[in-house]
Amino acid sequence: MPTPTGTTPRRPLRALLVALFGTLLPLLAALLVTAPAATARTEAADAVPTATLTEVTDFGTNPSNLRMYVYVPDGVTAHPAVLVAVHWCTGSGPDMYNGTEYDTLADRYGFVVVYPSVTRSSKCFDVSSPQALKRDGGSDPVGIKSMVDWATRTYDADTDRVFATGISSGAMMTNVLLGDYPDVFAAGAAFSGVPFGCFATTDGSEWNSACAQGTITRTAQQWGDIARAAYPGYTGPRPRMQLWHGTEDDVLRYPNFGEMIKQWTNVQGVGQTPAATDTPQSGWTRTRYGGTGDRAPVEAISLQGVGHNLYANGMAARVLTFFGLDSGGPAPQPQPGACKVTATTNAWNTGLTASLTITNTSTTPINGWRLGLTLPAGQTITNGWGATYTPAAGAVTATNASYNAALAPGASASIGYQANHSGNSAAPGAFTLNGTACTAG
Repeated sequence: MPTPTGTTPRRPLRALLVALFGTLLPLLAALLVTAPAATARTEAADAVPTATLTEVTDFGTNPSNLRMYVYVPDGVTAHPAVLVAVHWCTGSGPDMYNGTEYDTLADRYGFVVVYPSVTRSSKCFDVSSPQALKRDGGSDPVGIKSMVDWATRTYDADTDRVFATGISSGAMMTNVLLGDYPDVFAAGAAFSGVPFGCFATTDGSEWNSACAQGTITRTAQQWGDIARAAYPGYTGPRPRMQLWHGTEDDVLRYPNFGEMIKQWTNVQGVGQTPAATDTPQSGWTRTRYGGTGDRAPVEAISLQGVGHNLYANGMAARVLTFFGLDSGGPAPQPQPGACKVTATTNAWNTGLTASLTITNTSTTPINGWRLGLTLPAGQTITNGWGATYTPAAGAVTATNASYNAALAPGASASIGYQANHSGNSAAPGAFTLNGTACTAG
C-alpha cells in the first residue's frame, strides 16, 4: 500500500477530517467480499491527511527516484479531477506548493494536486533523454505517470479530468507529458517552456543550448510528427494546450513560444491563424486557435516585456478556466449544436466501401469526436480510414484520428470503411456525433 510520510503544512494546522465516503466505504467493503479494490483505495485515502502537503512513497514504478507530494482538500469531491503541478529547475514539489495557488484553488473546487519533485543534483526534470521522450520509455515521465495512477486509484478520480501544468523545467515537462501520454492528460498549461522534443540530447546532457536560445525552428508538421512519435499508433483525442511566455525571456528565449504554437496546433489539427485575439490584461496578447472560447484547442498568452520568471498570482485561476476546473464539476465535453453526415456506398457481390462526410453545422468547435452509426444487418467492417471503428458490426463507434480530431464550425471530416455484406449493401441511415443526433444527408 502506498505510504505517506512527512507532511509540510503552510498555514495554521486545520482539523484533519476524513471525507464521509472514506469512513463508510471500509465498513461496506467488509460486508461485501466482492469489493476488495474499494477497500484498498479507501485505506490509502484514509492514510493521507487532508488540507496539508503530504509526501507519498511506494506509489509505483519510479525509475528516476522522483519524490511525490500530494495535496487533498478537506472537501475533495467524489471522482475528483487530478492536477499535476511541476516545479522549475532548482525547485521542488514543496516549492511549487508554496509558490503557487493550486492548493487554495483545490480547496475551492475539490480537486487533488500532485507535486512531483526531482532528486537529481540539478533539480531539473529530464526532458531531453531518449527515454523521457518516449511513452513508457523510462525516466521522469514514467514516475509522474505512476503518481497519476496512484491518485486516480486512491481517490477514484475522474480519468477524463487529469491535467498538467508547470513552470520552466516544469513547463518543458508539461509538454513532454502531453506528448508521451495523450491518453492520460486532458490538457496542459506551460509557463516559459519549449516544444516537445526541442531539448532532445543523446549524450546524457540535460541542457540543449540551441533550443534554449530559440535557434531550433521546424515546420508545424515536423513539430507535430515529433510529438506524435512518442506514442506511435495512437489515434485518439489529443490534449489541449495553454502556453505562456514573456517576450524578454533570456533563459528559454521567446522564439520557443512560436514553435510551441506550431507544434500544438498541428497536433490538434487546427490552423495557425488565430480564431480569436484579445488583450485580457495590459501587456498581454492572447491568441486562440481552433476555437474562440475559454477551452479552445490551443491558447497562447504572450507577455510583453516580461522575462523568464513570468508566473504571478492570479494566473493559476486562468489555468483552471482553461482546464474547466473552476466550476467544481466535470468539464463539459464540446458538443455540436448541430451536425450533418452524408454517406454513400459502392458495392459488389459480397463487399462494399462506404464514404462518410461529417460536418459540424453548429457554431461550437469540436475537439475530439465519436460518430455513432448502426450498420445494416449482415455487414461487417474489415478495415477503415480516417477513424477507428469498434466493434466491426451492429452499433459501431467511429473515433477520430489525430489529424482530424478538431472540427471548427462549418468544417468537415471525410472518413470511410470497407465491409463485407450478405445482401444488404445500404449505408447507415442515422448518426450521432458525441451523443448529438445528426442530420443524415
